[in-house]
Amino acid sequence: MPSYHAPLADFQFLLRDWLKLDKHYQEVGLTDFDVELANEIIAQGAKFATDVVAPLNRDGDEAGCQLQDGKVTTPKGFAAAYQEYVANGWNAMLGPDEFGGQALPYTIAVPIHEMLNSANLSWRLTTMLTESTVLAMCKHASDDLQQKYLHKLVSGEWTGTMNLTEPHAGTDLALLNTKAEPQQDGSYAITGNKIFITGGDHDWTDNIIHMVLARLPDAPKGVKGISLFLVPKLLLDDEGNPATPNALSVGSIEHKMGIKASPTCVMNYDGAKGYLVGEPHQGLACMFTMMNDARFQVGLQGLGAAEASYQGALAYARERLQSRAPQGVQQPGQKADAILFQPDVARMLLTQKSLTEGCRALSLLYAKYMDKERTNPADQQAADVLQFLTPICKAFMTDMGLEVTSLGIQVFGGHGYIREWGMEQLMRDVRIAMLYEGTNGIQALDLIGRKLTRDGGKMLQSTYAAFTDLVTQIEDAEHQSRAQALLDDWRASSAECLGMSAADVAAAACDYLAFSAYSLLGVLWYSMADCAQRADNKAIAESKRKTCAFYEARILGRRDAHRLAFKAGADSVLAVKGAEFDYQ
Repeated sequence: MPSYHAPLADFQFLLRDWLKLDKHYQEVGLTDFDVELANEIIAQGAKFATDVVAPLNRDGDEAGCQLQDGKVTTPKGFAAAYQEYVANGWNAMLGPDEFGGQALPYTIAVPIHEMLNSANLSWRLTTMLTESTVLAMCKHASDDLQQKYLHKLVSGEWTGTMNLTEPHAGTDLALLNTKAEPQQDGSYAITGNKIFITGGDHDWTDNIIHMVLARLPDAPKGVKGISLFLVPKLLLDDEGNPATPNALSVGSIEHKMGIKASPTCVMNYDGAKGYLVGEPHQGLACMFTMMNDARFQVGLQGLGAAEASYQGALAYARERLQSRAPQGVQQPGQKADAILFQPDVARMLLTQKSLTEGCRALSLLYAKYMDKERTNPADQQAADVLQFLTPICKAFMTDMGLEVTSLGIQVFGGHGYIREWGMEQLMRDVRIAMLYEGTNGIQALDLIGRKLTRDGGKMLQSTYAAFTDLVTQIEDAEHQSRAQALLDDWRASSAECLGMSAADVAAAACDYLAFSAYSLLGVLWYSMADCAQRADNKAIAESKRKTCAFYEARILGRRDAHRLAFKAGADSVLAVKGAEFDYQ
């Protein structure tokens, strides 16, 4: 199993030199924080990820979760690691201070979340959804529910889940039929079945707070008739302590391709007592608070897996001796040269590196705008940028995660296909990230349909302005010119989508998202490479400059193929019909 080392040098460069974190904190009023404190907290998070969570990854994959007598147990060491996580305050990082949270900036929390995903994606999943539950409750739950549940969710004494999917209703929530019957005490009886529920049951905490979508008896049809309910595993007594089991159960746990150490449950609600969150029939809007947060967090799963795979591949490529390099002998004291010196292996490693580090910059830029929105909810540009970038972060970073983990296997050759090396687990684990929290095709439709065409280009312009801010800071004239041309070309091509028909928009969606991602990563690379030349770390300066050149020469051209595809229209996609697919 490749050992994981937190990429602290890259985080330090990006936060101190590239994002100019001290200036950012001053501008948004987070004056209690500075880059030194951020680096110190991130370093402690790295220690927890590498020393406590990462060693559990391989054994957790081998053991998986177990369901016996209606109770789920996670692999050995997982619950103990969670208790240490909670005791050290990591679960409370983003929680509001009025409920015992630390209210840390996202620019501090996001690197820690990335490292946890690199260390052990299965383990991270349950804590991720608890954070999303806290966010939804802070925005939508009544004062009474907040007082009863938020303190222990923020601290991590309890965990949270998200219950959307039903066996017959995946993406199309209009088909959802879980019922919520009003009760005389003001609660609701929730009846129905949910599938694919991450952390639906486990042995980490005594209580689990389920956020469940259901329909009231008078609900309108479709998504406009969905409400959101808080349904605890254990009902609280008069002192607020978990007491009586609620009428819910685990029907089974899924046997999955990857993330085997994460309990994915089928949940049965048999008249379980629940409490309305938000207004009746507004459940989908409330749940989107959770979903949008989770979508970015899933993007970080792609990034985390990619970093772990790159590290494993790089270490192996340095050690594995095979043949002599075609450009000449590189290690005359050895019987052969390391495969690192083979051009094709270097190509794979640099593809991994350029995509992973580019997405890390994207994630931290996103975190910067999350800081802006949280400290100033009236900042419309920040809200626009986050809405526009969310589907890109979720879809592209998980697509990238699969590509990079596949390349990691390829660098290992046959050994990459063998379980004991750990590279294939990374690929199995990250594959789900392209599916849950809305498939990547759904993310693409959201981007081009809601965030671009339906919005009339307003979010596009806000995002263009945000990236223009980066371009204006580039000091090298040639790099600034290339970055500006790239950004202008992206905006102009995006604007051409505004007049497309509905069918053409749907057919263009995935290619438009990829075109946008490769374009914006190109701007980020020009920006990083320029900034690195003034950084104290000269190794980073040379690495960023050369990796930027590789991205420009070998990766950026992908955008042109995606542009041709998204401008091709829907005819070629829809022309084949019925029996023409299989000649029957």
